[in-house]
Amino acid sequence: MAAGSALMLLAVLVAMVYRPGPASAAGTGPCDIYASGGTPCVAAHSTVRALYGSYAGKLYQVRRSSDNATRDIGPLAAGGVADAAAQDSFCAGTSCVITWVYDQSGHGNNLGYQGPGGVGGSDTAANATSESLTVGGNRAYSLYINPRNSYWRDGHTTGVPTGSAPEGMYMVTSGTHVNNGCCFDYGNSETTRKADGPGAMDAINFSTQCWFGGCSGNGPWVQADLEWGLYSGGSQSWNPNQRAFTSKFVTATLKNNGTTRFAIKGSNAQSGSLATLYAGPLPAGYNPMKKQGAIILGSGGDCCNGNTNLSAGTFYEGAMVSGYPSDQTENAVQANIAAAGYR
Repeated sequence: MAAGSALMLLAVLVAMVYRPGPASAAGTGPCDIYASGGTPCVAAHSTVRALYGSYAGKLYQVRRSSDNATRDIGPLAAGGVADAAAQDSFCAGTSCVITWVYDQSGHGNNLGYQGPGGVGGSDTAANATSESLTVGGNRAYSLYINPRNSYWRDGHTTGVPTGSAPEGMYMVTSGTHVNNGCCFDYGNSETTRKADGPGAMDAINFSTQCWFGGCSGNGPWVQADLEWGLYSGGSQSWNPNQRAFTSKFVTATLKNNGTTRFAIKGSNAQSGSLATLYAGPLPAGYNPMKKQGAIILGSGGDCCNGNTNLSAGTFYEGAMVSGYPSDQTENAVQANIAAAGYR
């Protein structure tokens, strides 16, 4: 064989050996999936993992009680699980709280606790070590919300949909740490922190609250907090397609096109596909929506400036997107969550 031919064969063999394979679940995050579906994330929050395959920035901040020093906690690697060991080292011998949950989307929609030293208000920051878990075999900490803990951001000028603009959202929460206090929400809320009327909110609620009565069972349920009520479906009557989600890890989704329809879905976050609990017209009086563009986590929209949060719940990860996500996109996000390996 001629020298030139031999070199060409060697180059082909090397290319075959080192040819990149298909992207793995670890290299793609939920917000990559939303973006590929044409509905990019405008806010992305998690204390347990990066929500983009390339994200290597800050996930959250802890503050220790011994000297009020703070430390930002990031992922172990780009696209990876949070560096729990860094938190352990910083908080050793004292206690820590979670003061900020950083936005991974690049829009700057960081969530601060609603109290003095945070974004202002009457609540306190959540304990940073109330619950540990593993994701993909790596230890992490949840944002474990108890009454008087809550987080907020005014995002109406930083990408969060307002008025009747369409949006979608999801969160991973827990079916084992819930109550019927008002209101464990994640999503779009009032910039005024007051109950400003129907359609001023568009947030996922996960709780045992039976707002309008007539509920079947004890929950917890995935519902829509649209202000002036938690909706299990398209009216104040109980939606018979609702079901309780009592597993340790739960995926909850909500999407709302702002003018005619919305949809609620839920699933075990460790396996299985999303179940559609409701997909249909908006309730009477909520067309069009009047979203204000703040972000709430852990409480209702008329909290917590002068009053305090009454809800309990767990937040692992979640995102809000611009546009109305397709069912295909939401199914792919659920598959990514299941592949992340919550344990």
